[in-house]
Amino acid sequence: MRFRSSALHTFLVACAVGAWLCAAPLHVVLGQDLAPTDSEIQAAVERVKADPNLSQERKTRTLRWKDDNERRERSSFAEWIANFFVWLGQLSRVLVWVVGGLLAIALLVVLYRMVRHIEAREIKKVDIVPTHVRDLDIRPESLPEDIGAAALALWQRGEHRAALALLYRGLLSRLAHTHQVPIRDSTTEGDCIALAGKHLQVERKDYVTRLIRVWQRATYGGREAETQEVQALCAEFSRALEAQTTAGAQS
Repeated sequence: MRFRSSALHTFLVACAVGAWLCAAPLHVVLGQDLAPTDSEIQAAVERVKADPNLSQERKTRTLRWKDDNERRERSSFAEWIANFFVWLGQLSRVLVWVVGGLLAIALLVVLYRMVRHIEAREIKKVDIVPTHVRDLDIRPESLPEDIGAAALALWQRGEHRAALALLYRGLLSRLAHTHQVPIRDSTTEGDCIALAGKHLQVERKDYVTRLIRVWQRATYGGREAETQEVQALCAEFSRALEAQTTAGAQS
C-alpha cells in the first residue's frame, strides 16, 4: 500500500509539473529559472486531484427499479402465504382423520347404549310380571292346568273360599301372563276391572267383572255366592281367559 501511494504521488507530481509547463507563460519557461516553486507544484497537484479521470474514487450510476425492495417484500409475503396454506392443508387432513375417529367412537357408543337400552327394556318387560299379588301366588306353575275344573271340584267338596281364591288367582295370572295386562304386586280388585276395560275385549272384561264382584262379596262382604253362579264362572274360565288369538279365531 505504501509503494502504491508513493508511486501515485510521484505520478501526480509529474503530471502537475507537466501541467504547469503547459500552462505556464512562455517567458517563464524560457527564463533563466525553470524550476517551479513549491506553491506552484502544490497548486498543480490540487488541479490534478480535482481531475475526475485521475481521482482514486469514482462515481458510477446504474439503473434499477425503484420498487425492487417492495417486490422482494411482496415475494416473501406471497411465499409465506403459500407455506401457510400448505401447512393448513396438512393440518386439515389430520383434523379430518381425528374428527372421523371421534365420530366413529361416538357412533359405537350410541349403538352400544341403544342395545343396552333395548336389552334393559326386554329384561324389565320380563321381570315386570310379579310372582305374587299381595299374598296370592299367581305364577302359572303354581296353578293347575284346568283352573275352572279344579275350582269346581273344591266348591263341590265344600271348600268355597278356596274355590273362589283359586278362580281369582287364575284370573290374575291369566291377565298378567297371557294378556300382558300390567298387573302389579299391589294391584287391587278395582285396578283389575279398570285394566281389563283398557286391554280386553268386552266379553272378557264382563267375565272379569263378574268374577271379581263374586270374590269381593264373599271375601269382604261375607255373602255366600250361589252355586249356580260359581258353576258358570268355573265353566267359562278357560274360554273367557284364553289367548287373544284363539279368541279371535272363535269370534
